[in-house]
Amino acid sequence: MAQTVGRNIAAPLLFLNLIMYLIVVGFASWCLNRFINGQTNHPSFGGNGATMFFLTFALLAGVLGVASKFIGGNHIRAWRSDSLAAAGSTSLIAWAITALAFGLACKEINLGQHRGWRLRMVEAFIIILTFTQFLYLLLLHAGMFSSRYGPGYRDTDYGIGAGPSVDPAGPKGVVGGAATGTRV
Repeated sequence: MAQTVGRNIAAPLLFLNLIMYLIVVGFASWCLNRFINGQTNHPSFGGNGATMFFLTFALLAGVLGVASKFIGGNHIRAWRSDSLAAAGSTSLIAWAITALAFGLACKEINLGQHRGWRLRMVEAFIIILTFTQFLYLLLLHAGMFSSRYGPGYRDTDYGIGAGPSVDPAGPKGVVGGAATGTRV
Protein backbone atom coordinates (compact mmCIF):
# COMPACT_ATOMS: atom_id res chain seq x y z
CA MET A 1 0.00 0.00 0.00
CA ALA A 2 2.86 2.37 0.76
CA GLN A 3 4.13 2.01 -2.80
CA THR A 4 0.91 3.49 -4.25
CA VAL A 5 0.64 6.78 -2.35
CA GLY A 6 1.74 8.80 -5.38
CA ARG A 7 -0.35 6.73 -7.76
CA ASN A 8 -3.55 7.19 -5.75
CA ILE A 9 -3.12 10.96 -5.82
CA ALA A 10 -1.81 11.28 -9.39
CA ALA A 11 -4.53 9.20 -11.08
CA PRO A 12 -7.51 11.47 -10.27
CA LEU A 13 -5.41 14.54 -11.08
CA LEU A 14 -4.47 12.98 -14.41
CA PHE A 15 -8.14 12.42 -15.25
CA LEU A 16 -9.09 15.96 -14.18
CA ASN A 17 -6.30 17.46 -16.30
CA LEU A 18 -7.32 15.32 -19.28
CA ILE A 19 -10.89 16.61 -19.14
CA MET A 20 -9.72 20.20 -18.71
CA TYR A 21 -7.26 19.94 -21.62
CA LEU A 22 -10.03 18.52 -23.83
CA ILE A 23 -12.23 21.49 -22.93
CA VAL A 24 -9.37 23.87 -23.75
CA VAL A 25 -8.86 22.21 -27.15
CA GLY A 26 -12.57 22.50 -27.95
CA PHE A 27 -13.05 26.12 -26.95
CA ALA A 28 -9.66 27.35 -28.21
CA SER A 29 -10.27 25.79 -31.62
CA TRP A 30 -13.74 27.42 -31.77
CA CYS A 31 -12.26 30.80 -30.85
CA LEU A 32 -9.37 30.42 -33.29
CA ASN A 33 -11.81 29.54 -36.08
CA ARG A 34 -13.84 32.69 -35.34
CA PHE A 35 -10.67 34.77 -35.19
CA ILE A 36 -9.37 33.45 -38.53
CA ASN A 37 -12.76 34.04 -40.17
CA GLY A 38 -12.69 37.65 -38.97
CA GLN A 39 -15.74 37.26 -36.75
CA THR A 40 -14.30 39.02 -33.73
CA ASN A 41 -17.51 41.00 -33.28
CA HIS A 42 -19.35 37.84 -32.22
CA PRO A 43 -20.91 38.51 -28.79
CA SER A 44 -19.24 35.51 -27.20
CA PHE A 45 -15.78 36.17 -28.59
CA GLY A 46 -14.22 39.67 -28.75
CA GLY A 47 -10.48 39.82 -28.19
CA ASN A 48 -7.49 42.16 -28.40
CA GLY A 49 -3.94 42.22 -29.77
CA ALA A 50 -2.77 39.22 -27.73
CA THR A 51 -5.69 36.98 -28.70
CA MET A 52 -4.11 35.33 -31.75
CA PHE A 53 -0.92 34.46 -29.87
CA PHE A 54 -2.84 33.27 -26.83
CA LEU A 55 -5.15 31.03 -28.85
CA THR A 56 -2.22 29.51 -30.74
CA PHE A 57 -0.39 28.59 -27.54
CA ALA A 58 -3.60 27.51 -25.78
CA LEU A 59 -4.42 25.13 -28.61
CA LEU A 60 -0.85 23.82 -28.65
CA ALA A 61 -0.91 23.39 -24.87
CA GLY A 62 -4.23 21.56 -25.09
CA VAL A 63 -3.06 19.10 -27.72
CA LEU A 64 0.25 18.42 -25.94
CA GLY A 65 -1.61 18.11 -22.64
CA VAL A 66 -3.99 15.48 -24.00
CA ALA A 67 -1.08 13.53 -25.51
CA SER A 68 0.85 13.68 -22.23
CA LYS A 69 -2.20 12.45 -20.32
CA PHE A 70 -2.43 9.35 -22.52
CA ILE A 71 1.24 8.61 -21.87
CA GLY A 72 0.70 9.41 -18.18
CA GLY A 73 -2.19 6.95 -18.10
CA ASN A 74 0.17 4.26 -19.33
CA HIS A 75 2.60 5.18 -16.56
CA ILE A 76 -0.15 5.14 -13.91
CA ARG A 77 -1.10 1.65 -15.11
CA ALA A 78 2.47 0.31 -15.09
CA TRP A 79 3.89 2.52 -12.29
CA ARG A 80 7.50 1.65 -13.05
CA SER A 81 10.58 3.76 -13.52
CA ASP A 82 10.91 2.88 -17.19
CA SER A 83 7.51 4.41 -17.98
CA LEU A 84 8.25 7.37 -15.71
CA ALA A 85 10.73 8.85 -18.21
CA ALA A 86 8.17 9.14 -20.99
CA ALA A 87 5.41 10.40 -18.70
CA GLY A 88 7.69 12.89 -16.96
CA SER A 89 9.18 14.34 -20.13
CA THR A 90 5.87 14.80 -21.95
CA SER A 91 4.27 16.28 -18.85
CA LEU A 92 7.15 18.72 -18.50
CA ILE A 93 6.79 19.86 -22.12
CA ALA A 94 3.01 20.16 -21.75
CA TRP A 95 3.46 22.21 -18.58
CA ALA A 96 6.03 24.49 -20.25
CA ILE A 97 3.71 25.26 -23.17
CA THR A 98 0.81 25.73 -20.74
CA ALA A 99 2.95 28.17 -18.75
CA LEU A 100 3.62 30.14 -21.95
CA ALA A 101 -0.12 30.22 -22.65
CA PHE A 102 -0.61 31.32 -19.02
CA GLY A 103 1.65 34.31 -19.60
CA LEU A 104 -0.25 35.24 -22.74
CA ALA A 105 -3.55 34.85 -20.90
CA CYS A 106 -2.32 37.27 -18.25
CA LYS A 107 -1.26 39.70 -20.98
CA GLU A 108 -4.64 39.39 -22.68
CA ILE A 109 -6.44 40.07 -19.40
CA ASN A 110 -4.12 43.00 -18.72
CA LEU A 111 -4.84 44.59 -22.14
CA GLY A 112 -8.53 44.56 -21.41
CA GLN A 113 -11.17 45.30 -24.07
CA HIS A 114 -14.21 43.12 -24.60
CA ARG A 115 -13.60 39.39 -24.34
CA GLY A 116 -16.52 37.02 -24.70
CA TRP A 117 -17.36 34.25 -22.30
CA ARG A 118 -15.73 31.54 -24.42
CA LEU A 119 -12.44 33.38 -24.58
CA ARG A 120 -12.56 34.11 -20.85
CA MET A 121 -13.29 30.44 -20.26
CA VAL A 122 -10.18 29.41 -22.21
CA GLU A 123 -8.16 31.93 -20.17
CA ALA A 124 -9.52 30.57 -16.90
CA PHE A 125 -8.87 26.95 -17.83
CA ILE A 126 -5.30 27.73 -18.92
CA ILE A 127 -4.65 29.53 -15.63
CA ILE A 128 -6.04 26.60 -13.62
CA LEU A 129 -4.22 24.02 -15.75
CA THR A 130 -0.89 25.75 -15.21
CA PHE A 131 -1.09 24.96 -11.51
CA THR A 132 -2.75 21.53 -11.69
CA GLN A 133 -0.31 20.35 -14.37
CA PHE A 134 2.59 21.53 -12.21
CA LEU A 135 1.16 19.62 -9.24
CA TYR A 136 0.79 16.52 -11.43
CA LEU A 137 4.39 16.93 -12.59
CA LEU A 138 5.58 17.12 -8.98
CA LEU A 139 3.60 13.99 -8.09
CA LEU A 140 5.18 12.09 -10.97
CA HIS A 141 8.64 12.98 -9.76
CA ALA A 142 7.93 12.47 -6.04
CA GLY A 143 9.62 9.07 -6.24
CA MET A 144 12.99 10.80 -6.53
CA PHE A 145 12.67 11.92 -2.92
CA SER A 146 11.25 8.74 -1.42
CA SER A 147 10.33 5.37 -2.89
CA ARG A 148 7.21 5.56 -0.73
CA TYR A 149 5.62 7.94 -3.23
CA GLY A 150 6.38 6.10 -6.43
CA PRO A 151 9.10 4.86 -8.73
CA GLY A 152 12.25 6.91 -8.90
CA TYR A 153 14.80 7.05 -11.65
CA ARG A 154 17.14 4.67 -9.81
CA ASP A 155 14.66 1.93 -8.95
CA THR A 156 15.77 -1.22 -10.75
CA ASP A 157 14.35 -3.87 -8.46
CA TYR A 158 12.42 -5.64 -11.20
CA GLY A 159 13.80 -8.02 -13.78
CA ILE A 160 17.17 -8.43 -12.07
CA GLY A 161 17.94 -11.14 -9.58
CA ALA A 162 14.42 -12.41 -9.30
CA GLY A 163 15.64 -15.81 -8.18
CA PRO A 164 15.25 -19.17 -9.90
CA SER A 165 12.67 -19.28 -12.64
CA VAL A 166 9.63 -21.49 -12.41
CA ASP A 167 8.43 -23.32 -15.51
CA PRO A 168 4.63 -22.88 -15.58
CA ALA A 169 4.19 -25.79 -18.00
CA GLY A 170 6.38 -28.17 -16.02
CA PRO A 171 5.43 -30.43 -13.15
CA LYS A 172 4.39 -28.80 -9.90
CA GLY A 173 7.14 -27.98 -7.50
CA VAL A 174 9.96 -28.12 -10.08
CA VAL A 175 12.10 -25.01 -9.84
CA GLY A 176 14.80 -24.11 -12.32
CA GLY A 177 15.34 -23.17 -15.91
CA ALA A 178 15.19 -25.34 -18.99
CA ALA A 179 18.18 -27.41 -20.03
CA THR A 180 20.30 -26.23 -22.93
CA GLY A 181 18.93 -27.24 -26.29
CA THR A 182 15.39 -27.91 -25.07
CA ARG A 183 12.26 -26.26 -26.29
CA VAL A 184 11.10 -23.45 -24.05
